[in-house]
Amino acid sequence: MTQLSFFGPDEAGPEPKPDSDAPVRLRLLITVKAAPNPSAKYGETVCVAALSVDPLRRGWVRLYPINHRDLVREDRFRKYEIISIDAKPARQDQRRESWRPIVDSVTRELFVPPWEKRRQLLDPYVEDSMCRVHRATADRSDAPSLALVRPVRVDGIRVTPHEGWSADDQRKIGAYVSQLDLLDSRDRTPLEAPRFRATYHYHCHEPGCGGHRQGILDWELVALQRNLRGRSDDEVRRAVEQKFLHELCGPGRDVAFYVGNQAKRVNTFSVLGVYWPPHR
Repeated sequence: MTQLSFFGPDEAGPEPKPDSDAPVRLRLLITVKAAPNPSAKYGETVCVAALSVDPLRRGWVRLYPINHRDLVREDRFRKYEIISIDAKPARQDQRRESWRPIVDSVTRELFVPPWEKRRQLLDPYVEDSMCRVHRATADRSDAPSLALVRPVRVDGIRVTPHEGWSADDQRKIGAYVSQLDLLDSRDRTPLEAPRFRATYHYHCHEPGCGGHRQGILDWELVALQRNLRGRSDDEVRRAVEQKFLHELCGPGRDVAFYVGNQAKRVNTFSVLGVYWPPHR
């Protein structure tokens, strides 16, 4: 594992996808599980971001779609676990990091404990300029769409009410539930929208940075709210601020944000998760 500490992000961006649609075996360190979204086929899907630990195929990888309800099973992988998985290039997505996983092909290898062994793998990929990552997408649509960015300072977090699922999302939920029959053992519970959204405000190390406001798409934000079901809105807001601002971004942490953009709006980046090792 330590040999990968010599590698870092390639300024040219990730490698182009292979020409063939044959499955490729990927060896990955899972770093992010994004919040689930409604799906007519699966009930809900999540996007998973990972770092390749194959010396012959470096860089970030996006796995989508993954059935969220499969991920909660104990035999599925978790964050900071190294896995091997078959995946095909995502042809409908111009982003080079995007692959369609074959989830049943997963082989779990080992869980990487905090924090020193994680740092050996991830610290070489930490970047200091979100502004630079953002500018690259203006030059070409297949510019790097995933990054790990360390802010010079985190200005705050804004927690606002979630407006609920859109009409299209509600249609997907209804379509999924209606396709299950009474003999189907799968979970039929419709995906519940979280009570709150949250947005980070921060500055990166770029001279003259005007600041970044990026929504948090971390699965842990949704999980925290579900664990606080029955609490008042004020209590949930305070808990989100305590966790995502004061704990994860506390003064004793070398905080960095896993960020990713949208396929249809490559200039729009969100915070997919937080990397928060303690100061050395």
